[in-house]
Amino acid sequence: MLRQLRLPTREQVVAFLKEDKWAASADETSLPSNPVPPFWDIKGRARRMRDHFTLREFSGSLGDIGTLIPILISMTIQGSASLTASLFFGGLWNILTGFFYGIPMCVQPMKSIAAIALTNSFTPGELAGAGLGVSAIVLFLGLSRLIWLVTRFVPLPVVKGLQLGTCFQLCKKGVALVKKNASFWGDSIIWSDNLWWACSSFLLVLFVYERRRVPVALLIFMLGLAFALAQTGTHHQFDQVHPGAHFVHTVVPTAKEFRTGFLSAGLGQLPLTLLNSVVALAALARELFPGYDPSMTHITMSIGAMNLVGCFLGSMPFCHGSGGLAGQYFFGARTELSLYFLGVVKIIIGIVFGESLLAILKWFPNSFLGVMLFMASIELGLVARNFTQFPHNEYRRKQDFVVLLSTSAALVGFSHDGLGFIVGMVTALIFWMHRWLRGSDESRAASTLLPTDSRQEAPNLSKDSVKITTAVTSSAEGGGCYGSGARSGNFDSDIEDNGVTNMNSEHRRVGKAKDAMEENCC
Repeated sequence: MLRQLRLPTREQVVAFLKEDKWAASADETSLPSNPVPPFWDIKGRARRMRDHFTLREFSGSLGDIGTLIPILISMTIQGSASLTASLFFGGLWNILTGFFYGIPMCVQPMKSIAAIALTNSFTPGELAGAGLGVSAIVLFLGLSRLIWLVTRFVPLPVVKGLQLGTCFQLCKKGVALVKKNASFWGDSIIWSDNLWWACSSFLLVLFVYERRRVPVALLIFMLGLAFALAQTGTHHQFDQVHPGAHFVHTVVPTAKEFRTGFLSAGLGQLPLTLLNSVVALAALARELFPGYDPSMTHITMSIGAMNLVGCFLGSMPFCHGSGGLAGQYFFGARTELSLYFLGVVKIIIGIVFGESLLAILKWFPNSFLGVMLFMASIELGLVARNFTQFPHNEYRRKQDFVVLLSTSAALVGFSHDGLGFIVGMVTALIFWMHRWLRGSDESRAASTLLPTDSRQEAPNLSKDSVKITTAVTSSAEGGGCYGSGARSGNFDSDIEDNGVTNMNSEHRRVGKAKDAMEENCC
C-alpha cells in the first residue's frame, strides 16, 4: 500500500499551508469571525440585511410552511387552537427571534403535541396545558444551566443520528401529503392538486438546486395560493372570508385539563424539544453559519417564554427546530430579514382575516406542501455526513457510524425522539466500554488510515510533508469527547495545550487536510 502512495510535492504542501493557515502560531485563532453582528449593533445588522435584500431571502422565509400549514389548518378546524392567536403570536415570535439571534431561526409547531392533540381531539385547555408544562420544564433547565449536562455527555454521532432520523420522518410526512391526492388521471383527479403538479414542482426544485438565487419556494407558494383562490371561488366560498379586526382570547386550563394535556402529550414532546429544538438546532446553526455560536441556554429560555405567553392566549405551542432552520436555509434564507418578512405577514393576516382564512387555506395544494417539506428535510439530512470527530480512524469511524444508524433507525422505527436518543446513547456507551477494555492506544495504532510514523514509513518525505501528515494524524486522534467544552451550551473539543476551539471549524480543517493528502494518493 505504501509503495502506491504518491506524496504531495513541496510546492503543493506550501500552497496548502498558505491557503488554510495551518502554519499560524498556536496563539492565533483559526475560527472564522462571527458572521452575525450582535442585536445592539444596529448599523451592522442594517448593512447585513441590505446586502441580503433579495427575492431569495423572502423565498427562504417560506421554507417551513410545509409543516406549518397542515398542522395549523387541522388544529383550527378541530377547535383545539385559535388561528388568529397562532398567526399573531407565531409572527411575533418570528420577529423577536430574528432580532435576538440574527439568523433564520425558525418558529414551528410542537409536532408531537400536535399529533396527539389531533388524535385525541384535545380541547383548547388541554392543548394549553401540554404546551405550558413542557415550556416550564425547558425554561427551568435553561435558567438553572442544567441543559449543560446534555451538551457534556451527548456524543456527536447521537446528535447527527437525531438529525438524520428527523430528516427521514419529515420526508415520510412530505410523501404522505403528496399521496393524499395521488392521481395522474381518472375521475378522482383534482386539477389543482395531483401527482402532475407534485412531479413538476419536484423537478423544478432539482433543476434550480445549485442556483440558489432562484426563489423557488416563493414561486411554488404563489402558484399554490393562486390555485387555492381559484378553488375557493369555484366552490363559492369567498363569502366565508370576513376581513376585519380579529382579536385573541385567554385560555386558562383547569387542573384536569392541565394534567391530561401534559401527561398525554407533554411528556412525549419534552425529549423532542430538548434534543431537536435545542441540541440538534445549536449544532446545525454552527454547521450552516461557521463562526456563529448560539447559546443553548438562550434557546431554552426563548422556547419557554414563547409558550408561557402564547398558550394562555389560545395559540398552539411553538418551538424552534433543526428541520425548520434547514428548510429555510435550503430555500435561500441567510439572515433575520426572512423572519421579519414572515412575521409581519403572519401578524397582518391573523389580525385582518383571523379564523375566516380557513376558507382559503384548506384548498392549498398538498402536492406543493409535500414537495417543499420533502426537499427541506433533505437539507437537514445532509449535515449528518460529518458524523465523527475521527475521520481518519477506521475503527472509530465504523463505531460512530453504527451509533448514527442505530439512533436514526430507532427514531424512525418508534417515531419517538426519546427512544431514538436512548438507543443511541446505549450503543455509544457499549462502544466506549469496548474501547476502554481494548485500550485506546492499541486500537488507534491498528486502525488509523494514515501512517503513524511518517518519518519511518516514508523516508523520502520532506519536512513540510511530514509536518502536515503529523498534523492530520494528531487531529484525527486527539479530538476530545463531544461536548467537553468549558462553556455551557457549546459543543467544543479539547485540543492540544488545553485550548478550546469550535468543533465544526476543527473538523473542516482536518477534512481539508485529508483532501489535500488524498489528492496525491491512490
